Amino acid sequence: MTRTGFVHQALCYGADEEFLEGTLGYVREGLEAGDALLAVVAGGNIDLLRDALGGAAREVEFVDCLDWYHYPSRTLGQYHAYCTAREQGGARRVRVIGEPVWTGRTALEVQEWMRYESLLNVAFAESGHWILCPYDTRALPEEVITTARRTHPEFAVGDDALLRNDRYAAPADFCAECDEAERALAAPAFREAAEIPFERGRTAVARAAAAEFARGRALAEARVQDLVVAVHETVVNAIRFGGGRGVLRLWSEPEYLVCEIADGGCGHLPSVSAFPGHLPPAPRAASGHGLWVVRQLSDLMTERLGPDGSLVRLYFRR
Repeated sequence: MTRTGFVHQALCYGADEEFLEGTLGYVREGLEAGDALLAVVAGGNIDLLRDALGGAAREVEFVDCLDWYHYPSRTLGQYHAYCTAREQGGARRVRVIGEPVWTGRTALEVQEWMRYESLLNVAFAESGHWILCPYDTRALPEEVITTARRTHPEFAVGDDALLRNDRYAAPADFCAECDEAERALAAPAFREAAEIPFERGRTAVARAAAAEFARGRALAEARVQDLVVAVHETVVNAIRFGGGRGVLRLWSEPEYLVCEIADGGCGHLPSVSAFPGHLPPAPRAASGHGLWVVRQLSDLMTERLGPDGSLVRLYFRR
């Protein structure tokens, strides 16, 4: 089937045969067209596809989804970099079978993976790529399956049949819902959180406190450096757009180290993206790089941005 423009489909399957029925034709058609093929799926599904494709499997790049789907923003960045490299290498289009990992996630992580699926529709809107996302109905909660109907414009049925999805939600609307859900899920600041005030010209104290905090809780040194850079970038933004001063709060949760950067605002908020920091900025864009970098360095990031004050939380898995 010849398609132009970006295509994003969900494949809900309840048996191995249904997985193959929904993916084999997709892969074979892509190989015939000279597309680049990337299958990031569960290990058992890798075996199924390889066996069914036979010798043609050599033309497909296979990755176990457990090695790819770590944290939403970094995964989106990884896909963006992969597709950009294949475009520059002359690929007509990139076809991806991308099977996110939903099990073993906290409620906040599940919420952010749902947002991720919606954001793919924005991140690749101007591309000609095709992403097919399998959902195993035997193993996944109904909430995840239901949300797939809101984050994918199409369903894939069989080899070629397409089913338009009338439950699809525009990414801006869906992400606004995610913001509300996040606020309900986010725990209040730990009452024994360390508080470090900062102001213009005195950001080093925030960096030093963040480094001491992370090392004191045995975070790997490479992640300590990531945490410090992410905190610094967020503090700089708070100073620039939040009235020149703010406070850094640091505390531990069972799964995460949390760094919260709050400011009192300055009465107005500069124009910000509808998806602040979620989408990769154009390489020569004058702005938009800071929050993207912070999201790439953090495991999770939540934000509330407003003229009367902003609050950003950075989560680093313990």
